[in-house]
Amino acid sequence: MQYYSTNRQVPPSTLRDAVFKGLADDGGLYMPERIPQLGSDFFTGLHKKTFREIAFEAAAALFGEDIAAAPLRHIIDDALNFDIPLVKVSSRIYSLELFHGPTMAFKDVGARFLARMMQYLTRNENAETNVLVATSGDTGSAVANGFLGVEGITVTVLYPKGLVSKIQEAQFTTLGQNIRALEVQGAFDDCQRLVKQAFLDKSLRAQRTLTSANSINLARFIPQAFYYFWGWAQMPKDSEIVACVPSGNFGNLTAGLLAQRMGLPLKHFIAANNVNDIFLKYLQTAKFSPRPSIPTIANAMDVGNPSNFARIMDLYGNDHAKAAAAISGYSYSDAQIRETVQRVFAEAHYLLDPHGACAYEALHEYLQNDKEAKGFFLETAHPAKFKETMDGIPGADVAIPGKLQAFMRGKKQTAIISNRYEDFKAFLLSS
Repeated sequence: MQYYSTNRQVPPSTLRDAVFKGLADDGGLYMPERIPQLGSDFFTGLHKKTFREIAFEAAAALFGEDIAAAPLRHIIDDALNFDIPLVKVSSRIYSLELFHGPTMAFKDVGARFLARMMQYLTRNENAETNVLVATSGDTGSAVANGFLGVEGITVTVLYPKGLVSKIQEAQFTTLGQNIRALEVQGAFDDCQRLVKQAFLDKSLRAQRTLTSANSINLARFIPQAFYYFWGWAQMPKDSEIVACVPSGNFGNLTAGLLAQRMGLPLKHFIAANNVNDIFLKYLQTAKFSPRPSIPTIANAMDVGNPSNFARIMDLYGNDHAKAAAAISGYSYSDAQIRETVQRVFAEAHYLLDPHGACAYEALHEYLQNDKEAKGFFLETAHPAKFKETMDGIPGADVAIPGKLQAFMRGKKQTAIISNRYEDFKAFLLSS
């Protein structure tokens, strides 16, 4: 399989080159040259298969030309060794709980898959690889833990100083070994900009082997398609099914759209935003207008210039009308998020995290106008990861699970840098 750039200004790349470049040389994001179609037999028997069986069949369709069945199955079985339950919240709304992995966030799926794919692709090489990752919350912890102890790979996590919850921060700043954390004096968009600039800096790349573990990396975002198949398989089939995605950098939504293109019969997608609603404004106006992000209690969605917008536009041929017909958008303030958490817990005894609250409310609002459908939303992180926020919501008391407590006992190890690219480059070259 070859992979092309969304900017289409450079020749296609192999899987290995696309994974390790992260970003194409023309600044575009990689996409597969063709999207394989899964036959009707696959979907007919889907409800009888385990998550890992489904993931392997989807992965084989996508990556089978480059990775043999045995090592690909090993990657799947080793990376996805945790449950993803579908929980009924109301008569028409279900929660796909993606927070049962090692760092209790959905990004464990993509990050663990990526780490093991990189191990496989470099199994006969000796060069040191530097993984750069910008995080507004859970990406850093998932990537850091996914790559922890992997020989030949050093991970550098950039995060906005003071804008990540204490538990999230502890999950990637206390690990040591091959994991480094940089507190950037700025917003998440500054962190993401620094990573992108590094990839486009030819003089830096001549001296360091760089790759990305953000959702700009195709091997990070594509595996997220697997759990859409799994969620659909568990849903009751007496109605059409829609999916709602809490959206920040839009890798998660793009993965769902990819699954749909592979044949998954989801009727519609809903993008739930906080007040950083750049994509919603695009759906409403046909104008994409990035702006500085605004800090919210749903911090993983605090993105003012979502990278994966380019992939969504590529899927729809830059046709606004087609994208707007396939995807609905909603946005919610911090006050509305808090109200949703409190109301759903009181009514259904189900505790949402702030991101899941956005998705629940968007799905609930959408279903008011579609009486025939049922839907599932992605509950992307355990509520305890946002304990400071949750404790301020009446009735939303949450205990910290043991695996999160273990991170909190570690010693913080970070360096502080400005949001100037020259300072970031100097750090990379000095280490």
